[in-house]
Amino acid sequence: MPDQTRTRTAVTGIRPQVDELIRLRFAARGLALTPRRPVGATTVGVYRSRFRGRGVDYLESRNYQPGDDIRNMDWRVTARTGKPHTKLFQEERERPVIVLLDCGPSMFFGTRQTLKSTLAAHLAACIGWAAVQHGDRIGAFGFAADMHQEMRPVGGRRGALALIRHLLAWLQPPVHASELADALASHTSERAGQALTLALKRLRHVTRPGSLVFILSDFYGLNQDTRRHLSHLCRHNDVAACQIYDPIEIQPPPPGVYPISNGVQSGLLNTLARDSRQRYQDYADQHFEQLRQMTRQLGMPLQSAATTDDPVVIMQRLLNV
Repeated sequence: MPDQTRTRTAVTGIRPQVDELIRLRFAARGLALTPRRPVGATTVGVYRSRFRGRGVDYLESRNYQPGDDIRNMDWRVTARTGKPHTKLFQEERERPVIVLLDCGPSMFFGTRQTLKSTLAAHLAACIGWAAVQHGDRIGAFGFAADMHQEMRPVGGRRGALALIRHLLAWLQPPVHASELADALASHTSERAGQALTLALKRLRHVTRPGSLVFILSDFYGLNQDTRRHLSHLCRHNDVAACQIYDPIEIQPPPPGVYPISNGVQSGLLNTLARDSRQRYQDYADQHFEQLRQMTRQLGMPLQSAATTDDPVVIMQRLLNV
């Protein structure tokens, strides 16, 4: 029997490394961003995908012929000429694949193995390599409360390398600890939600219908405006969400008193009291459940990714391959 083992794609460190992101092109070869069909099939095969795949462009109209799909009837031409006409379509040569990347201060956090921002970079690179290897174009939007950067979709190896350059620029932790402390001090769930909402609003207006959109974020600060923009985006595009978290964000540490610091200020995290641990757990459960309910109602695939996870495995689960 063939060997089913695979080398784990380890993610470590506080910042993404260019050589690691480039090496992901090999692991991404097994990631399918389009529905899979058996070779030579003329109809939809036995494989199913969560995504619709590439769209189709209108080519021309011609006289109706027996066997044509009546759903493609061109009623305007039929009415004008008095003869039945049907529309012809051709598959789009390429499809934009967009990564919407959270670059807010809460992403520069981690207690196990790596930061959430570094894992996000690896996930984005996997998406980029998979997209260009399947003939699609890759684009990206980086957002935070005080920044908004865009990379227009580009195809081929040039597109994947351009994405990596943007990831390295967007996901660099602040050089000075005081900068990170100021960012964290001003970071609230409300501001995080506003940043995501504004990014989604911008994405709605510039994204070509039929695009495949991946949202990489910890999704703090969800609100009704976020849901409204996501709903509009999902109507015309395939949208998938990957929630990135550190293990300590879903469960409080064992009872104890822990020193904590943002690089400038220090304090203590006291988890000795049972009611404190319960409030901690309730907040985490509420946050995760809110996102699960929203994505379920919108029909969006959702995959959670811990900082200890293998990014390639996460992408395989998200793409259901």
